[in-house]
Amino acid sequence: MRMSDSIRIGIVGSKFAAAFHMACYARLGNAVEIAGVFSETPTHCNTFADRHGIQAFSTFAELADKVDVIDICAPGYVHEFYAVEAARAGKHVIVEKPFTGYFGPGNAGETWKGDTFPKEKMLEGAMESARRMVTTANEHRVKLCYAENWVYAPSIQKEAEILRATGGQILWMQGEESHSGSHSPAYGIWGKAGGGSLVGKGCHPLTAALYLKRIEGEARNGQPLRPVSVSARTHNLTRNPSYRDEGRLRTDYDDVEDFCQVHIVFEDGFVADILSTEVVMGGVHNWLEVFANNHRMRCNINPTDSCVLYNPEEKQLEDVYIVEKIGTKQGWSFPSPDEDWMTGYPQELDDFLKAIRDDMEPQSGPELALDTVASMYAAYCSAEKQGAEVGIPNA
Repeated sequence: MRMSDSIRIGIVGSKFAAAFHMACYARLGNAVEIAGVFSETPTHCNTFADRHGIQAFSTFAELADKVDVIDICAPGYVHEFYAVEAARAGKHVIVEKPFTGYFGPGNAGETWKGDTFPKEKMLEGAMESARRMVTTANEHRVKLCYAENWVYAPSIQKEAEILRATGGQILWMQGEESHSGSHSPAYGIWGKAGGGSLVGKGCHPLTAALYLKRIEGEARNGQPLRPVSVSARTHNLTRNPSYRDEGRLRTDYDDVEDFCQVHIVFEDGFVADILSTEVVMGGVHNWLEVFANNHRMRCNINPTDSCVLYNPEEKQLEDVYIVEKIGTKQGWSFPSPDEDWMTGYPQELDDFLKAIRDDMEPQSGPELALDTVASMYAAYCSAEKQGAEVGIPNA
């Protein structure tokens, strides 16, 4: 890579995730050059390229030939393919969440249903996929960056600082990401998304909890503290026959859960509880609370009360962004003064670029990604067994 020049980025994908990655790259100035975009949907690709003034490439190979880094912002079912192809081409890789997962057997057709498929096979397949990505990156000596923005959220980073400074011992964490349904049309279909609320939302507080236990272990003993077992329950609340649909929640889920609750046990015997669901109105609810032996920290990512607004009339704020999935701008709300920064997106990409430029490991890298994938799919195994405790495989 040309270390004296801007790092050239190629984006795979042209919808929601690609758009907010573009906005965050713009904040990094001359450190990056967006060389272009490739998408498997040419019309979306061309529209995205025109909107952002970048080149649309007709093939992935053509894009890869022009860049130093491939940023994968496409749906989860293609993450492994593009990550492996990029690494083989000698390109560093950024992978949006979910890192990877299980999207069906090779001969799966349109009628394949993830909710009835054996979860042990899913766990095995997801781990094999994740290991292939990591192994290929290692073999070709490229950085593999797991784009989990919660790791970089200022509140999570402040808790990491406190753990390092005080040697605190985390006894319990609880966290949540919930809202009224995903933007993505691929969400709701296991074969494209790799799961439901757990993979789409629960991955965020889960990875943050795994990250903080790693920080705790490294600060106190020089070794990360890993998850060893999980108990979980999942539910299909909006597919319950008695559910009354009033049009305020997304309900078009095919074979994925819209509610999950996960209990993680770490190798030191302490615990974390993670909740995620699609049945929460009023915007995105993102938070993680840490109960340690020497402090307590509530990391409010969204909503926060840095701004508290009362608006008596919906129309007067029609052109003002308040916060993601707020539902209504009338009445009291909690506008985010800088939502991307509060959720860690620009800090995440800045860390990845520094890791690539300085040949260092990113804070959210392969080991954390492997533990996240292992924890999520072990949780599905537990839910299949009505909440029985299941061991988390060592990545």
